[in-house]
Amino acid sequence: MSPASTHLRIPAHEPDKKTRRRRRADPSPARPALAPPAARQGPGPMPRALLDALELALVRRAARQLPGDGRAAGVGAGTELAQLRPYRAGDDVRHIDPAATARTGGVAHVRLHVPERALTTWLVIDVSPSMAFGTARRLKADVAEGAALVLGRLAIRRGGGLGVLTFGAEGPPRLLPPRSSRPALATLRRVLAEGVARDGCAEPLALAHALARIAKVARQPGLVAVISDFRDQHAWSSALGRLRARHAVLALEVGDPRERELPKVGRLAVVDPESGARVEVDTSSARIRRRFAALEAERRARLASELRRLRIAHVELSTDADWLLQLSRGLR
Repeated sequence: MSPASTHLRIPAHEPDKKTRRRRRADPSPARPALAPPAARQGPGPMPRALLDALELALVRRAARQLPGDGRAAGVGAGTELAQLRPYRAGDDVRHIDPAATARTGGVAHVRLHVPERALTTWLVIDVSPSMAFGTARRLKADVAEGAALVLGRLAIRRGGGLGVLTFGAEGPPRLLPPRSSRPALATLRRVLAEGVARDGCAEPLALAHALARIAKVARQPGLVAVISDFRDQHAWSSALGRLRARHAVLALEVGDPRERELPKVGRLAVVDPESGARVEVDTSSARIRRRFAALEAERRARLASELRRLRIAHVELSTDADWLLQLSRGLR
């Protein structure tokens, strides 16, 4: 008898009751919902000097869009003077104002400031199958990853919180509550490393559901950055408008040049990553190429018009350009 057949005759270890129950509940291991794209390139270099310039532009844009006064209630740590009053027992001696103390004949006075509210940034990241597409320098998912990392780093620089929500895969949006400092960036990197959904596993109303979820959990006014290709045209406008009433909203649209026009390469078979449907088209026909370009231009114009109507900052990022420079120009 061969060694192999001998090995087959050895009785297997009998699993315990807990293991048997688990196997009955889940007879076959589920495939992961997300996977890194095969042609992943990464976002590329992100110079620190450009990030420093982006920080001020982002803070100013958020301050302009936030409804109402951006101050927190009461007094506390800040840069703007709220009150100058005599020293009381228990006051922090570091807040004593020497000039005011001298003017009042040696009576100690303390400075109280208007507290600066820490801004919470929510990143709403598209992980639908269409984000794995790219025909230029990198994939759309690579550009989205870079934009998310930049905004994430800027969000925690001033002690702010960073929350992440991903959408576009099967099932409900995945929500990670706000965190600060290094744990927030570590969480963001882990989420981005998981990749995007498989072809044909998209959720038609994913963006609308994601925006509705953010509106429920983001109680305090903050910054909401939606990073997506916005190929999902299903009923997200009203949800985005409700978010805009409370938060500063930034829409980062990620695109690829081949989505705007068809190349002249003869008969071409393409697969819609969202639905998995396969379509064959004759790209040598000028009429078909013109019709394709016209439909895409109409879609993009409709998207831009809707974002303008909602008064939402709209920045276009492309896989064939320097996305970081585009982001800098768009925020400014």
